[in-house]
Amino acid sequence: MTVEATTRMSQEIAEQPDALRATFDVLLPRRGEIRERLAGRRHVLFAARGSSDNAAIYGRYLLETHAGIPAGLVSPSVATHYRSHLDLSDAVVVAVSQSGRTREIVETLAWARDCGAVTVAVSNDESSDLATSSDLALTTVAGTELAVPATKSYLTQVAAMTVLGTALGPDDTALDVALADVPGQVEAVLADADRLEPVVAQLADGLTVVTGRGLLMGTALEIALKLEETCARPVRGYSYADLRHGPISAVQEGVTAVLVGAADGPLHDAMIELADDLRTRGATTVAVGGSPELSEACDLATGPLAVTERLAPLVAVVPMQVVIERLARRLGLDPDEPAGLSKVTRTDVSTQEEA
Repeated sequence: MTVEATTRMSQEIAEQPDALRATFDVLLPRRGEIRERLAGRRHVLFAARGSSDNAAIYGRYLLETHAGIPAGLVSPSVATHYRSHLDLSDAVVVAVSQSGRTREIVETLAWARDCGAVTVAVSNDESSDLATSSDLALTTVAGTELAVPATKSYLTQVAAMTVLGTALGPDDTALDVALADVPGQVEAVLADADRLEPVVAQLADGLTVVTGRGLLMGTALEIALKLEETCARPVRGYSYADLRHGPISAVQEGVTAVLVGAADGPLHDAMIELADDLRTRGATTVAVGGSPELSEACDLATGPLAVTERLAPLVAVVPMQVVIERLARRLGLDPDEPAGLSKVTRTDVSTQEEA
């Protein structure tokens, strides 16, 4: 049996299958428009902060691995503080903000346009400053999000990245059959949420590191961010490669290592090898997503996912959203309003911004 939703965060997690369906219904038919509007531009840059930045990391990987388009992340401070003038006449700049009112990101979009870029806005509000000032607005259909931690707004941003990545690929329908199954897979995760209780219990004590790589890197960073901001736990998010380059020496008994993986792809076997290594160092390992083999290689698992690596970020984060909401309540915290945080954030003391 599933636990009845008791917080706004849990309610919004439960709304994600419908939010995904609504977002895909609106954005997938626009892929032709996206291709036409962005034609001739050879590079894509993303501008975002926080959870939106983690969605953008997935967008970057999808464009490079699926569409064959060089992509990267632009530092908003280059626009808003250094005020550098770059030649972006061959670039598309995609600004991502769930509210569409983050001043730093709105200003970065205006800077990109002045530098010659074609601008795209991804937000959850078609009337926002970001959407109305862009050349092309991709508005998600998450509905109003009341809990401070982004769940459904984040996942629909990931959906928008999928639409963008497939629109610019050699065959925009190549992933459509698998894509149609994604909302149902999210529903299946939510319907069997009580199996996640051992993971909740494990994360209640000790130190935690989260690692992923490639298309799942943004998901790993999003999980680490949500654990920090919702559960007030110091958590480090690493790419697989960065963890191997030194920090792995600090992984020992008492540390929980969360490994975010896909069921297929070129990094599948490497994640299993990492799980084996971390267990020999004394860490308790938790598999998020991935294949049955990854689940078997770890001490605990959220359950394998039957979705291709290129779409895995649309599903893999969901079980950990559930875990994090339940962990916050287990720790006596309010997941809807984490201490010291709000929907209105400040990246500079002189500006007030919405995430």
